[in-house]
Amino acid sequence: MSLSISPDEMLVAGDEHGEGADAESSDRALQRDGDAARRFSVLSRTVFVGGVLVTVALFGIGAWQRRWIADDGLIVLRTVRNLLAGNGPVFNAGERVETNTSAAWTYVIWFFGWVSDARLEYVSLFVALTLSLLAVVFAMVGSARLWRPFTATAPTLLLPAGALVYIAVPPARDYATSGLENCLVIFWLGVLWWLLLRWSQDEKPGLAQLLVAGFWAGLCWVVRPEMTVIGGLALLMLFCAPVPRTRLRPVLIRALLVAVGGAVPVGYQIWRMGYYGLPYPNTAVAKEAGGAKWGQGLKYLWDLIGPYYLWIPLLILVVVTAVLLRGRRRTTGATVVAAEAGRWVRLRRWLRSPAAVVTLMVGGGLLLVLFNMRVGGDFMHGRMLLPQLFCLLLPVSVLPVRLPVGDRSAWLRWSFALPLIAWLGTAGWALFAANTTADTSGGQISASGIVDERIYYVLNSGHDHPVLAEDYLDYPRMRAMLQDIAATPDGGLLINSPSFMMWYVAPPPLPIPPGGYGHTVYFLNLGMTSMNVPLSVRVIDQEGLAYPLAAHTDRLADGRIGHDKNLYPDWVIVDTGMVDQHPWMPWFLDEKWVRQARTALSCPATQDLLASYRAPLTWDRFKHNVIQSLHFAKYRIDRVPKYEIQRCRLVDPTTPPPVPN
Repeated sequence: MSLSISPDEMLVAGDEHGEGADAESSDRALQRDGDAARRFSVLSRTVFVGGVLVTVALFGIGAWQRRWIADDGLIVLRTVRNLLAGNGPVFNAGERVETNTSAAWTYVIWFFGWVSDARLEYVSLFVALTLSLLAVVFAMVGSARLWRPFTATAPTLLLPAGALVYIAVPPARDYATSGLENCLVIFWLGVLWWLLLRWSQDEKPGLAQLLVAGFWAGLCWVVRPEMTVIGGLALLMLFCAPVPRTRLRPVLIRALLVAVGGAVPVGYQIWRMGYYGLPYPNTAVAKEAGGAKWGQGLKYLWDLIGPYYLWIPLLILVVVTAVLLRGRRRTTGATVVAAEAGRWVRLRRWLRSPAAVVTLMVGGGLLLVLFNMRVGGDFMHGRMLLPQLFCLLLPVSVLPVRLPVGDRSAWLRWSFALPLIAWLGTAGWALFAANTTADTSGGQISASGIVDERIYYVLNSGHDHPVLAEDYLDYPRMRAMLQDIAATPDGGLLINSPSFMMWYVAPPPLPIPPGGYGHTVYFLNLGMTSMNVPLSVRVIDQEGLAYPLAAHTDRLADGRIGHDKNLYPDWVIVDTGMVDQHPWMPWFLDEKWVRQARTALSCPATQDLLASYRAPLTWDRFKHNVIQSLHFAKYRIDRVPKYEIQRCRLVDPTTPPPVPN
C-alpha cells in the first residue's frame, strides 16, 4: 500500500507546521522571560536581605565597639532598683519624683530585669542594643514597602542608603548602648513607620491592623513626651482616613480607635498627675522644656551637621528621590479622583496612602528639629537630634536602583545611573563619617556647653567601656564619697567643695536616732553617685532632676544648656535638717543665708509643692495633686533666699526691726 499526498495537502500541512513552530517559539520566549523574571526577583530579594543583614551587622559591631552606659543612663537604673525593691517608681524612697523622661524605658528595663534577674547594667546594655538594631530593620523593611511600585514594574535592587547614613554618624553608635531611651524612641518610630505603610498599602486593611497601628501611635507620650508630635498626627491621620468595612458602624470604629490609642497615655497621665503632682516628667521642669534658646539651639544643630558634613548625603538623597518620583509620575500618570468627589473626600482618600505616611514622618521630623532648636538643644553631642535624623531618613532607608535589562544603552540612562551614583556617593560619605570625630575638647566641656559625652566619661573614668556602676568609681570624687559615708555612721549631708576637690559632711543634730540619721549626697552626677550607694542613701542634685526644690528655681540666663539651674546648698542644710551653725556647718556656707532659707522654705505655696511628692499618698492627696499639677508645673522660686522671702512676702529674720521714733 502506497501513501500519496497531494500538493494542497502538503501546503496545509506546511501551514500547520509553521503555526506550531511559531507557537512553540513564543512559549519558549515566555518561559525565558519568566525564568529571567524569577532570577531577577531572587536577586532583588537576596540583595535586599543581604543589605539589611550587612547594615545591621555594621551597626551592631560599631555600637559594641563604643559600648558604654552614660551617667544619665544609670539614673534610670536607680529608679528600676527602687521598683524592684518595692519602693515604687521613684529615685529616692519616700519621694515621688519622676527623674526619667521616658516612662516606657523605665518599665522596659524593669520588666527584663525582673524576668532575667540579671545585673541591671547588662540588662540595659543588651536591651538597648537589641532595640537599636531592630529599629534599623523596621526602617529598611518599611522603606522597601514604600518603593514596591518601582520593584513591581522592572528588575530593581533595593540598596541600603539612609540606613547607612544613620549608622555612620558616630552619636548614633554611641547612644545605641548608652542606657538612655534613644534606642526605644527610634524603635518606636521604625515600627510605627512599618505599621502605617502596611495600613496605607493594603487594599482592604482589617480592623485589627487599624487598632494595632493606633495603639502603637498612642504610646508616643510614654515613649518620650515630644514624640506626641508624630504619634498625635498619626492618630489624627488614622481617625480621619476611611475606616475598614466591617459590621461595626464607622463612628463606632473611630470611637474604638480613640479608646485603644488613648488608653495607655491617658491612663498613665492621670496616674502621673496624681502620683507625682506634675503633668509631665520632673526633668521637663528642671530643664525648662517650655523655654526658648534659639541661638543655642542653632549651635546644637550645627554641632551635629557641621563636623560630619551631614548635609551632603541628605541633599543627595533628597535630589535623587525627587527625580525618581518625578520620572514615575511621567510614566504612570497621576491618579485621577472623580470630579464629583469633594475636597474632604479626596483628602480622606489621600490620608490612607504612602505619600501621606511619608509626609507625616518627614514633616514630624522637621517639627521636632524646630522644637529642639527652640529649647536650646542639649549638652550631649548629637543625642537629641538622632530621632529627628532617623525620621527624615526613613523613606530612603533603602534606595531603588533599576537594572538595565536587554538593552545596552539603558546602562547610561538616568533611571539606572543616577540612583547608582547617589548610592555610591552616600556609601562613600558613610565611610568618611564613620571614621570622623566631632570632639575637639577631649575630657573638657567646650565653650558652647556641648560635649561628646562618651569620650568625656571614658577619659575621666579611665575606662574604655564604662558600663558598670563601679567603673565610675574612678571618676573624680567618687571613691572619696564612699569613704566619707563609711566614716560617718551617724549620717550627714555630703556637699562637694567649691573647688570640686573634696567632700564636706554637715552633721545631723543630736540626739542621733537608733540606726543613724541617714546620709544625703548633694551632687550633680546623679547616676554614678546613686548606683554606687545603697537605696537608703538619699541622692539629690543642684539642677533638680531628682530634687524638685531645685527644679522649681528660675533658669539661669547664661547657664550651660541642660545645667542652667543651681540651687545654693544653704537650702539643703535646712531641708535635710542638718546642723546650721559653724564650726559644724561647712565653712563656705553663710549662717545668715541659712536662716533666710529656713524662712523662705516656710512659704505656704512652697510647702504645698513639697507635700505634693513627700506627703503620704492618700486618695485626697492624689486628687489634690491632679487638680494642682498644672499649677505646680508653673510654680517657681528664687534661689537667693533673701529675694524668695520678698517674693513670698515673708519677714526676713536677719533684718533688724525698725527703730521706733
